[in-house]
Amino acid sequence: MPQHRLVNPMVRNIMALKRVALVRQAVRIEEEIKQGMKKPYNEVIDVSRDNPHATGMKPMSFFRQVIASCIYPELIDSDKMPLDVRERAKTLLECIGGSVGCYSDTIGIPIMRDSVSDFLTRRDEGVPSASGNIFITHGSDHGFGLLLKMLVRGDRSPSVGVLTPVPSQDFGNATLVASGASAVPYYLDGQQGWRLHTEELQRALRSAREVCDPIALYVINPGDPTGHVQSRESMEEIIRFVYEEKLLLFANEDHQDILIGEGCMFISYKKVLAEMGSPFSDAVELASFHSSSKGFMGEGGLHGGYLELVNFDPSVQIEFDRLISIQSLPIIGQLALEVMLNPLQPGDPSYAQYQEEVQHIRETMVHNVTRALEVLNSLPGISCEPIKGGASMFPRLHLPHVAIHQAKEEEQLPDFFYCSRLLEQTGLCVCPGSDLGLPEGTYHIRLCIMTSVDTMEEVLRRLGKFHKQFMKDFS
Repeated sequence: MPQHRLVNPMVRNIMALKRVALVRQAVRIEEEIKQGMKKPYNEVIDVSRDNPHATGMKPMSFFRQVIASCIYPELIDSDKMPLDVRERAKTLLECIGGSVGCYSDTIGIPIMRDSVSDFLTRRDEGVPSASGNIFITHGSDHGFGLLLKMLVRGDRSPSVGVLTPVPSQDFGNATLVASGASAVPYYLDGQQGWRLHTEELQRALRSAREVCDPIALYVINPGDPTGHVQSRESMEEIIRFVYEEKLLLFANEDHQDILIGEGCMFISYKKVLAEMGSPFSDAVELASFHSSSKGFMGEGGLHGGYLELVNFDPSVQIEFDRLISIQSLPIIGQLALEVMLNPLQPGDPSYAQYQEEVQHIRETMVHNVTRALEVLNSLPGISCEPIKGGASMFPRLHLPHVAIHQAKEEEQLPDFFYCSRLLEQTGLCVCPGSDLGLPEGTYHIRLCIMTSVDTMEEVLRRLGKFHKQFMKDFS
């Protein structure tokens, strides 16, 4: 098919995600069920991405009550909402012009930026944060994309490169390619809990310099989809690496409040950088991202996030401000972000319910992880590393040679072949690992474990039954 002359060639370079094809297959199956077509299941379950509200997890009451009251202010003057909900909604409405229909400053409403700055200072135990370094975004991928727009020149030769982890979330790499940058893969060690080795970073950097101009290292902590949480020692090694190689450091910290491993603690790159002292704390340029789409809030549809720049030259921030002046930020996403960063405190009327809901989510996550590890590691041809954080698991498939051969005969990648059959036969949609940059010959699936207990039990029942039959059919 001829390529249209007006289409940006960078768009053509984006790899079509196999997960998207599976989701569309799932939609087709759902329509067939609605039309009365008989299937061996009554509904499709999609755990191919972090989408907890679609898989049985209930939204946090306080968050939704505040947002609802801001959208419909008559609730503020009624007794249908708790007092702390009404007070928070009233305060927020006063700061946004009285209505969620108002336009926002392109860098974010001032009180929202102040809230982010205060949150970061509390989180990092006194490491200062200035609201002038905060930029409100639609989410982490949006913030990442904005930075790339500023740093990448389409006419530059060689092209700009960013070292990116493998495996990693699919949209990050797509954002890179769409901007005209080169994604330079570095591989996490799946045999050691997905540890990041500086030797691997050095290998990736050497190979990158042969084909592009690498300017940054991108890290995801806690890992997505791997569920690993970096140690302070590992983070210090990475900071030394970017300092010595004069690279920018981009840190996606979306899942920082979902920690599952016993005794596991999240430490931000900013805190570690500050505590390492000079020359690192003065020289390493760090951009960190967070959003309300991930974590306990799970409000993926509201699109609220932030980007903090540390040690960037003031002239760069001025240009960044110029770039984002052409965007429009939704008010509701900023409200979601503010409520997430300023949770209820002891003594607030809704605090007891809030704590009960948080505890329920934690217990559900621990249960789901424990059960998933138990079931997955009991199945022939599947192995799964324990996870410490995040909302996904990433089990490895050890597929029979016959299945791999059959997939190639059908011109499909083996993990997609597996996932497509799983969806068609059981109504369970998971993400093939090939979407996440894995080397050829390595097969994984990604599944969201931030679901209700009942949903997770059904996911494991369908997956287990299918997998045993699949291994038998292709043995």
